[in-house]
Amino acid sequence: MDLMVKVAAGAITAAVLGVVLRKNTPELALLLALAAGLWMVALVADGLGAVVALMEELTSLAGLSEELLEPVVKTVALSILTRLTAEVCKSAGEGGVAAFVETAGTILALGAALPLARAVTVLLAEMLT
Repeated sequence: MDLMVKVAAGAITAAVLGVVLRKNTPELALLLALAAGLWMVALVADGLGAVVALMEELTSLAGLSEELLEPVVKTVALSILTRLTAEVCKSAGEGGVAAFVETAGTILALGAALPLARAVTVLLAEMLT
């Protein structure tokens, strides 16, 4: 809860400053948004470690290979990075570039998930035989 209060305060401050800066220097407003976004992500980055640790624990409890966890983590990371990059492009007024970033992220996420689909198929085939 404390982290979210910090994130909310930083976001509101950056948004208000961005509105003021955008009138005269839109480039600085974009840099402010980038800096604020990076600060917020860095602030909550420790939480990602806890999520990965829990996923590893659940994987071992279920008796599954940790190789199954890797595509999930990669896909989530690609999703987060794609969304953030696309939003920055949109904020810069480059909606077309944002669309291509989203398309590229989707293709890469599908590619990252293929090993998981293969493993699930093999697991199902083993269960059926």
